[in-house]
Amino acid sequence: MLSLVGTPIGNLGDITLRALETLRAADVIACEDTRHSLRLLERHEIRKPLVSFHEHNEARRTQELLVRLREGANVALITDAGLPSVSDPGARLVRACIEAGLPYTVIPGPSAVLTALVGSGLSAESFYYGGFLPPKSGGRERDILRALERPETSVFFESPHRLERTLEVLARHAPERPICVARELTKQFEEFRRGRAAEVLEHYRAHPPRGEITLVISGTDERSS
Repeated sequence: MLSLVGTPIGNLGDITLRALETLRAADVIACEDTRHSLRLLERHEIRKPLVSFHEHNEARRTQELLVRLREGANVALITDAGLPSVSDPGARLVRACIEAGLPYTVIPGPSAVLTALVGSGLSAESFYYGGFLPPKSGGRERDILRALERPETSVFFESPHRLERTLEVLARHAPERPICVARELTKQFEEFRRGRAAEVLEHYRAHPPRGEITLVISGTDERSS
């Protein structure tokens, strides 16, 4: 059985009992970064063979893990934070299991997307998740303009180093649009910075952000309500 295990997005206490049971029962744990994952595993006294599974070796590792699964091993896949396959490795291995007829399951856990969406106070009835905004200015502006035209709430990941430029695009095209910058979710310095796009831009111009960023942009339906 392959188990895709959700892990904490910040606070190590946000691990489910089922996730711990699954990791303890695994014959091997595939990790996006073995050094990062050791912190979580050592906290819960879980000692298992670890193998790396990241974007640079995903194709090769998928074939290796398929061999283990065919031999009857229990394989757990974890990433640095959140659920595998959501802006992290995992989808290739799931597709390979489907094609090979091998069993798999998902152990749900914390989600930066849903945590930011709920904490933003914006509509969560329907939403669009766009992953990481493009690093190049043209692609980033294109995705933001599409978000501003979308009726539902949009959620993106963004680098703290590019956040100001992203907010400048938002403030230029829709300065009054309600948005939220969710930063360092579940960690000590967690922040939900809500406001109009122009207001939020001014805040981060004065206070350059650090840490992991999730950007939530209200949709046209909420703006007109």
